[in-house]
Amino acid sequence: MIISTNAVLFEEVQSETLVVAVSKHVENTSNWNDLLECFGSHIMDWVKDGDISSDLKKIVKVPVANKDAVKRILFVGIGDRKQLTQDNVREIFGLVGKELLSSKPESLAIWVSSFTTESISEADVAYLAAEGIGMGSFTYEGYKTTSNVADYYLPAIELLTNDDEDEVVSYFEVGTIYADAVNEARILVNTPGNVLTSTQLGEYARELGDTYDFETEILGKKEIEELGMGALLAVNQGSVEEPRLIVLKYQATEKWEDVVALVGKGITFDTGGYSIKTKTGIVGMKGDMGGAAAVLGAMQIIGELRPNKNVLAVIASTDNMISGNAFKPDDVITSMSGKTIEILNTDAEGRLVLADAVTYAKQQGADYIVDVATLTGGVITALGYDKTGALTNNEAFFETFMESSIETGEFTWRLPLTENDKKRIRKSEVADLNNSPGGDGHMIFGGGFVGEFVENTPWIHLDIAGTSDTKSPHDFGPKGGTGVMVRTLATLIERMADEE
Repeated sequence: MIISTNAVLFEEVQSETLVVAVSKHVENTSNWNDLLECFGSHIMDWVKDGDISSDLKKIVKVPVANKDAVKRILFVGIGDRKQLTQDNVREIFGLVGKELLSSKPESLAIWVSSFTTESISEADVAYLAAEGIGMGSFTYEGYKTTSNVADYYLPAIELLTNDDEDEVVSYFEVGTIYADAVNEARILVNTPGNVLTSTQLGEYARELGDTYDFETEILGKKEIEELGMGALLAVNQGSVEEPRLIVLKYQATEKWEDVVALVGKGITFDTGGYSIKTKTGIVGMKGDMGGAAAVLGAMQIIGELRPNKNVLAVIASTDNMISGNAFKPDDVITSMSGKTIEILNTDAEGRLVLADAVTYAKQQGADYIVDVATLTGGVITALGYDKTGALTNNEAFFETFMESSIETGEFTWRLPLTENDKKRIRKSEVADLNNSPGGDGHMIFGGGFVGEFVENTPWIHLDIAGTSDTKSPHDFGPKGGTGVMVRTLATLIERMADEE
């Protein structure tokens, strides 16, 4: 995108399409008379007659005649301005992004101040507009020989503002960075498992590290064996593809201390192993690396914005396949931590690779850990497809995370992890732990299992099995990968950096 700013002088707008907010009391909006003077007083009659609606997220496209530049105006309903939220503004611009895919303008102007409220500044609107448009206009090309995806790039954008132009532009640029990272994560989640193997995921991470000058290690099977990562290796046993442990370090301070680890589950395809999934349940398992995608997306934002916080990214990656060598129920394996695990369910493999990944993160100096994974169907049973489930062992850390989640509009709900839950995870006659205590409380047991390896390190577990993928189009894009938690993880790091 190319960004420029202008005072709100509509005669000087050079863009083909102009975006204007319409509220219930639009006649009281600052500079509305300027708009009417430029484009005609009849516009207000259309508003009063209901031809242009103030209903929230209602978009009406009006052609403009006798103007050299502006060819159409998108009137966007924002409802009652006093009740407008930042989430509403982001959603509105997501729909504007989808509209751009349809109308394909070469240039766009946004009347920023028309979207402001007492609590939403022009800079806020610019940031939310960039996020919404960037995510809402996302398309995935796929692999059709004749693509049905339009070859379209977002237009040059003017921001019509009465505020500090530099601040407004800066906020828009940051919003664009966030949206771009979400879209990269979506592409990863949508990529088929035969294309995005553990090796290819490692190469993607290496390129990311090179781009942003991260310290990068991509460990292969031999190095993983040397580290004693028996849990990751067990999941990999049935595969012809080697596993990868992907490590990115962003060192913001002179000393490697006060480190936040972002740990992602990178299962590039999950058959369920010998506890095989159903023929319908197995479809879509290319997206079982959604946690890894979220971590890599967050690292992209971190690389762009360079917050003053040390961050370690760790991704344990393999596919979970069936063969004569595959691990099986009743096996006992030894994790990197030395703890032994009785395998009761080979489809509970994500928690196994995360166990070794968080152990490695601790050895690399992690003072805080967030693990993110498409871990359980139980979180969908408990919370549906629109909520991320969470567990934690540290109230203060989780409070900062929830502030980040609220800011980004990515809904998260905390579930309890009790001593009784922990007893069930530790119940085994032959090992220290079992990997599948039961179907009841499934999300809690899955996350709680990872917590056994985190121990006392401040920790948050995020189960995105329901939110990582969507089966239908939505305000921020098409069906498929959502890129969930990319923005929240990055915002968490920025918040923690600001607290220093």
